[in-house]
Amino acid sequence: MALIGYARVSTEDQVTHRQLDELQAAGCQAVLQEHASGGDRDRPMLAQALARVQAGDTLVVVSLDRLARSLSHLLAVIEGLQGRGAFFRSLKDPVDTANPQGLFTLQVLGAAAQLERALIRERTRSGMRAAAARGQRAGNPGLRARDPAAIQKLSEARRAAYLRQLIAAADRWLPSARRLRADGHAWEEVVRYLNARRAAGERAWSEERLLWAVRRFVAEGLAEAQLLAPAPRARAPDRLLAVVAGILRSDPTATLRQVGARLEAIREPTPRGGSRWRPGSVAYIVARARKAGLLPGERGV
Repeated sequence: MALIGYARVSTEDQVTHRQLDELQAAGCQAVLQEHASGGDRDRPMLAQALARVQAGDTLVVVSLDRLARSLSHLLAVIEGLQGRGAFFRSLKDPVDTANPQGLFTLQVLGAAAQLERALIRERTRSGMRAAAARGQRAGNPGLRARDPAAIQKLSEARRAAYLRQLIAAADRWLPSARRLRADGHAWEEVVRYLNARRAAGERAWSEERLLWAVRRFVAEGLAEAQLLAPAPRARAPDRLLAVVAGILRSDPTATLRQVGARLEAIREPTPRGGSRWRPGSVAYIVARARKAGLLPGERGV
């Protein structure tokens, strides 16, 4: 259960030494430092800090304003951590999501944010009604005029928002992608594996989308460049031979289709990373298990 610190100052002229000292004194094993505005949500070192926090870990800051300037951004970060089973602590504020008091404070902040959003919506509606009464159209004038700079800015904002979503969900896809690529699986096989295990309502992966995500993670320093290197073909792991042999030893009359169904039930991927076991794939593993001396005889379909 690691403590990951995050320190930020607004300009290059400022230094993070004081924050660094306080975070290290609090027991942080690692501290990521950044020079950036608190109003900028797309901070590379913050993205790296969030990516390093795993289930059970805690992201630690000296004060809330070091993490975010807006209440909505603060709550979005904390909710993302909670969704991954991680915690958040501010040394100078009564916020520590690992204890009931900190969670109560977070609930109060959430209620305040909800009120703030309601007031903003009402002001927006009032402004739109007033603009309509004056004959003005709502929306971004630059986008209506197809201004390239406005379109580029919107595209960058959308890509940044999507990257934040990927970072928040990284523990559900990145470890599997790393393991399968290291075992020699092609990207299409990694996609099949991830889609077979995605949560209900979660967006399906495509090869193009997964490659875009991995390339962005590599560019941001959140994943190793080796992940994009051509992967060598790998043999089925010996563990899989033992699993299949165990199934057949427990039920010597099981057919290849029945063995495949049991492998699917325990979510055992095929040698190519797929989720559906065909008799031919099972036969290949059975043959290897027999050659390794783990099984005797033949097996019917």
